[in-house]
Amino acid sequence: MDLEARSLQPNVKAVLLAKLREYKSDLNNLKSEHKRLASTNSNQAARDDLLESGMADAMSVSANQRGRLMMSTERLNESSDRIKESRRTMLETEELGLWILQDLHQQRQSLLHANDTVFLLLKVPYRLHLLTGKFEGKDERKRLMRKGGRKNK
Repeated sequence: MDLEARSLQPNVKAVLLAKLREYKSDLNNLKSEHKRLASTNSNQAARDDLLESGMADAMSVSANQRGRLMMSTERLNESSDRIKESRRTMLETEELGLWILQDLHQQRQSLLHANDTVFLLLKVPYRLHLLTGKFEGKDERKRLMRKGGRKNK
């Protein structure tokens, strides 16, 4: 129980460790009382009564601990489910982002091609090239017209 309590969240861990120390202290007190009563030659009836009441307390403590353990396990399972759902959402978002980037790339290529086509159709002596940012002159236009508007790939 000690190891399990230490692995929980800090706010829950402090409470559980305090209760665990209390239970250990109670257990040690009961053991010492048991030894003291067993060592003295008291009558058997008093001894039996003490043992029966101690067992009832131990059973209720055990049931209480079992209930807390079940609640902790349930919370841990819920947290695991939330983590799995978050991971699934993250992967879906990543896939959508990749699709958007591919679509934008295709649109960019279409725009570049349209720009080159407009340049050839208008036969403008100079233009600003979208990729390099430099002005292209008449020589570039003539070269493109000889190729029929095709680009080197």
